[in-house]
Amino acid sequence: MATGDAAPGESERSLPVSERSILRTVRQFSAAHVAALSVLIAACGASILVPRWHPGDWVWQAARVLTGVIVAGWAGEYVAEVIVGTWSLDYSLPLQLTDAVSLAAIVALLTRRQLFIDLVYFWAFSASLQAALTPDLGPGQSFPSVFYFTYFTYHVGAIVAACLLVFGCRLYPRHDAIWPVYGLTLCWAALAGLGDVLTGGNYMYLRSKPVHNSLLNVMGPWPWYIAAGAALGLLMFLALRALLDAARRLDLGYQRS
Repeated sequence: MATGDAAPGESERSLPVSERSILRTVRQFSAAHVAALSVLIAACGASILVPRWHPGDWVWQAARVLTGVIVAGWAGEYVAEVIVGTWSLDYSLPLQLTDAVSLAAIVALLTRRQLFIDLVYFWAFSASLQAALTPDLGPGQSFPSVFYFTYFTYHVGAIVAACLLVFGCRLYPRHDAIWPVYGLTLCWAALAGLGDVLTGGNYMYLRSKPVHNSLLNVMGPWPWYIAAGAALGLLMFLALRALLDAARRLDLGYQRS
């Protein structure tokens, strides 16, 4: 699904865009949203600190459990859409960047392969984090809807996976990984664009801006916000690489002491 990407229900689609925007905006930092963010903060903290304090084989058993949680949330959302009758080609194909993040997180947790660790780090702390901070959940999809749980389960799960692997287990991405990751991001965007052309959808918001609060809303009109978003994405990747370099230096200093 989307960066903030639950498919809206039929009742929402019948509303004017301005009304849909209001309905979604008021959900940001609501009690249900703050609860999900609290879980995110607590889980990220535990996934970093506990493996450092108590390393062992149990960490990889926990990683498999986290894999199952992400799969349940990611696949469960599609199953729920089919059951309630909201699945559609223009909303529900796995062409959002957060779909790629979920897949990368699953593979990284199970295999610890370097490429997927690189991907989940840069993608989770950009796309998934923005999705968690600016959720796109339509009317009837807030707590206690199943879509509330599926949405936050796989977005939060991907971020926790990045924290666990990179900062908890010290499996740091390569310093030059930013460039292949950015290249794969552009390739995924091209695939999403093809999906938009074929289905009339708005995957990765390449056809129009999201109606909920998003960084894209301050980046000018179409198509300029796409170029601005690509530039911002690169800046975010550079900042994340600087964070990695700082973490490596701290670990090296701790080991020497």
